[in-house]
Amino acid sequence: MKWEEEGYSRKDDAGNPISIEEVGFFLDSYDLFIVNLVTPVWTYEYWGGLQHKKNPTYPLLLRGAVNAAANIGNIIGQLSFGFLGDAFGRKFVYGKEMIIMIVGLILVISLPNSIPTPTLKMWYLFGFRVLMGIGIGGDYPMSASIVAERSSLRNRGRMLGWIFSNQGWDTLAGSIVTLAILGCFSHALKAGHYNQLDAVWRIQIGVALVPAFAILWQGLTMLESKKYLQSGGLSTLKSSSITDSTSTVGTSSSFNKHPTTEVRDADSNELSNTDRRASIIEAHTAPPSRDYIPASGGTALSWFLVDVAFYGLNLNQSVPLAAIDFSKGKTDRLRSWIFFTIYFIEILGRRWIQMQGFLVCALMFGIIAGDYAHLSTAGKIVCFTIAQFFFNFGPNATTFIVPGEVFPSRVRGFAHGVSAATGKLGAILSGVLFNYLSRPIKISVANVLWIFFACKMLRAIVTFFHVPETKGIDADVVDYEECQAAIRVRD
Repeated sequence: MKWEEEGYSRKDDAGNPISIEEVGFFLDSYDLFIVNLVTPVWTYEYWGGLQHKKNPTYPLLLRGAVNAAANIGNIIGQLSFGFLGDAFGRKFVYGKEMIIMIVGLILVISLPNSIPTPTLKMWYLFGFRVLMGIGIGGDYPMSASIVAERSSLRNRGRMLGWIFSNQGWDTLAGSIVTLAILGCFSHALKAGHYNQLDAVWRIQIGVALVPAFAILWQGLTMLESKKYLQSGGLSTLKSSSITDSTSTVGTSSSFNKHPTTEVRDADSNELSNTDRRASIIEAHTAPPSRDYIPASGGTALSWFLVDVAFYGLNLNQSVPLAAIDFSKGKTDRLRSWIFFTIYFIEILGRRWIQMQGFLVCALMFGIIAGDYAHLSTAGKIVCFTIAQFFFNFGPNATTFIVPGEVFPSRVRGFAHGVSAATGKLGAILSGVLFNYLSRPIKISVANVLWIFFACKMLRAIVTFFHVPETKGIDADVVDYEECQAAIRVRD
């Protein structure tokens, strides 16, 4: 079997698994962002609205904790399911994270009204939103790994981008669902039956259960990825299975050329489960190739810095957007520009798209921050729109795509999970600090935008030095060459 040909021709192993990841990623994003639409209902219902208080107040720190709960769970899920997916296989893990998400979702909408105080109610929601977030987080490395391993090499970037683009429809769907539900309850609410809001928010969140149950069986019965099985067997290959006639050892300059290595088909089905798990543990504990060390740090730090700005500008209807009279709804519509990335990614490459996105965003934020007092609202909106375009036509998608391509299948799940978890740390940091810092008595919106500018410039530097181009490169071929070279040196 030629590994390069296999990389270019590999197709869907189980009908059409790509559709499963599409729906799964959409549900993940819907669950993460619907909290923004539910929060006003919680504020009114639990913090004084039903008692006719003039200004119901949801404590800021408690609100931040509940909103950040899913991101906290994400980190746990991304690391744990990423490793488990490498150790036990995609088939063993995929679908299990959906079950956890479903259980967490059901427990969230089952909030007992018998809980005596609103604060305790919010901590109940916090706990089970963390559980839901664990399931959501587990889908990141699994979806990326499965799609990367089952897509044609020529279209791999587009397929990963398409999966990620489903994040852009979550708020649109959430808004439509919310308007439809409020329409159904409009007569009761107009009649003053505001206690019906209790049903409104539960339905808002619970609607996600319908597509979740619809795809659950497909996920649980999905076949194992052939690329994962072959890659997982590399650590158990013996020198006796290698012959000069079936292999040509390349160099370890892994991301600068297309390898043309052939290898005898290592049927991983012949490996026992114990052997495969031992091989994965060896793969995770052995010193990594020098090519993967900077790549791992580069993808993780890039994702961290992306999420600092992304969640700072988009989550919780943040102060910087309000200050320049740019509503969150407009921002969500701009996220559809990610389709430019999908179209151009196999033409321009990942690295170039990510670099130009960072630099243009930095320029736009620098213009707004540098002339904040004199720049008109229209000028700020134009600069912000350009920044949003190049953010979505670039790093918003490529920070998800590159970790799914740069690492070999036998460690891809955990490596992608580490990058994603690092990004979520940036999201939590952003959610905790930016709304607080942007108040005039602190450092002001203009100075927060200078922080965004610095983050963008740092990302461009990290991308230039530590993020390799993965267009047309099969990391499993590179991994095979390195294993062969190691065996020859050992022998």
